[in-house]
Amino acid sequence: MITRIFPSIILIVLVVGSLSAQNYNDYVGAGHNVGITITASSSDGESSPDKTMDASGMESRFFAAGRFLNQATLGAEKSDIEVLYNDYDNDFNTWIDDEFAKPMTPLTPTLDSIWDVIFQAKLDYGLDTADIFGPWTVTFNYAWWQVNSTNDDELRHKIAYALSQILVVSSQSDLNDHAEGLVYYYDILLEHSFGNFQDLLRDVTYSVPMGYYLSHFNNPKEDPANNIHPDENYAREIMQLFSIGLYELNNDGTRKLDASGGFIPTYGQDEIKEFAQVFTGLGPSAMEDYVWWVDEPAFGYDFWSSRKDTTMHMYQNFHDESEKVLLNGYTLPAGQSGTMDIDMAVEHLFNHPNVGPFFGRQLIQRLVKSNPSPEYIGRVASAFNDNGSGVRGDMKAVIKAVLLDPEARDGASMLEETNGRLKEPMLRATNFAYNIGIFNDYGNYWHNGFTELWDGGQHVLSSPTVFNFYPPAFQPNGEIRDLELVAPEFQLHNTAKAVTGMNRYFWLAFGGDYGFGGSWEFSNYIEDNPVFTVYEEQMIYSKIADLLPLSDNPEDLINELDRIMTFGQMSDETRNDIRGTMSAYNDEWNMEEQRRWRTGYAIYLLLFAPEYNVIK
Repeated sequence: MITRIFPSIILIVLVVGSLSAQNYNDYVGAGHNVGITITASSSDGESSPDKTMDASGMESRFFAAGRFLNQATLGAEKSDIEVLYNDYDNDFNTWIDDEFAKPMTPLTPTLDSIWDVIFQAKLDYGLDTADIFGPWTVTFNYAWWQVNSTNDDELRHKIAYALSQILVVSSQSDLNDHAEGLVYYYDILLEHSFGNFQDLLRDVTYSVPMGYYLSHFNNPKEDPANNIHPDENYAREIMQLFSIGLYELNNDGTRKLDASGGFIPTYGQDEIKEFAQVFTGLGPSAMEDYVWWVDEPAFGYDFWSSRKDTTMHMYQNFHDESEKVLLNGYTLPAGQSGTMDIDMAVEHLFNHPNVGPFFGRQLIQRLVKSNPSPEYIGRVASAFNDNGSGVRGDMKAVIKAVLLDPEARDGASMLEETNGRLKEPMLRATNFAYNIGIFNDYGNYWHNGFTELWDGGQHVLSSPTVFNFYPPAFQPNGEIRDLELVAPEFQLHNTAKAVTGMNRYFWLAFGGDYGFGGSWEFSNYIEDNPVFTVYEEQMIYSKIADLLPLSDNPEDLINELDRIMTFGQMSDETRNDIRGTMSAYNDEWNMEEQRRWRTGYAIYLLLFAPEYNVIK
């Protein structure tokens, strides 16, 4: 579409030959140029009229690449967008296939190497081995940020991040003291991000972190004489939160209705009790090295003394071997091994028709939009049900269905007010880290993450409950609720976090240290101690300096921020706000100071603009 005609150029459009096979009923230009020749009274390489007609002078494809990567990754650097735009020619399907082929970058080896550095530094400082605590949550955070600041498998890590908000364990428990358990669990999510959902559900079920968090670790069989009954926690949540939800669904995610028009529950208390018997007999498979008085693991040894980075072991003597009637009359025969019971129960849930639409909706919400249409959910659920080769639960097929769907890709959807979703605080931080860029002269990105949790209310594996930071059906008061829409991330958006978030992003915008790096471990060490250099080597800075020269002309900086942060969606209102604030800073005696303030305020204002905080 021709959006601007420069006064100095007169365009002459000549229609050549027959156009019967190429009718344009919507617009001329932007690639709709078959059979059309254009001449101009004057032009050069940059303003050639051909660029308008063949779309090479438009930014829409670059914006489309950035918008896609904003959904498919934790954040896109400008160079990432340029690779997708130039090398892949915006072939998103091929880009996804190449991401599927990349080797996994796990967190565990990085955690181990970081802890070795910290442990040795504390020994050098003079601490006794018995006084060194860790690795704990902050060490997990170091490892997570180190990997996600240097890895190449960006799609896999975005999917694992999404899964961590669906199949939840949290450091806001005794797992806080055990980073080795947190990375073990996160690596399970990474491993199965491109695998099969059934395998993911099974490995999550057997993991010690989940067994502890939802209390089926050391879960004994029924013993009425001693008033012992199986714990029902995991039995309930594996159904309610991890697989089928509360009500029976159609394939498009809408709820089925009974004869009287009511919703149909997927399970009741009887089914919870039966599933609770399934998840009995699991206990530790290995003991911590410091538990020197134990020769070998056994059922009943507590979480503190057991290894957290392993699967649970089945102790058959503590497993309920009775017959178990699960959903819709499906029966597990009496006398089976505990692992057979669990594997059959997981497979039973996996094959329930609810799983495709229930899981599909949540993955759409975590990647694309809060309110997908029933048609969108149905297409994703169908991909879950059958990947085209008769395989159910293929994560690769589901991911493609989510990211390549017309509701995710069509530019027209950006114009719909109900489209998109609020960007949660964690993604605001990661998007900033990628969009603007961060650096450390030593290649260390040990961000403690507490600033995100305290100021924004969110960090990876730190939700307050198993229900995540926000349930998928949360409705904030006001117009969103009145329209019967949901906006889960708004549950974290309150007056307190609005203020602390503003303070947090002020320091980011002005190029200060990004996350204080290793300061949690080393800030109490005196500067003349050699260990202090380790602290200095963890400082992370944002690449504000790369943008400073553009601030001489506010329009240049505004356009660049729109390209790399809002992907062509910056409104005139936001542009005017930024333009006016930048223009107010004029210091002809100190251009360096002028550039710093102009650039900082431009970024700061954009960080709170709707266009940056709403993913569309």
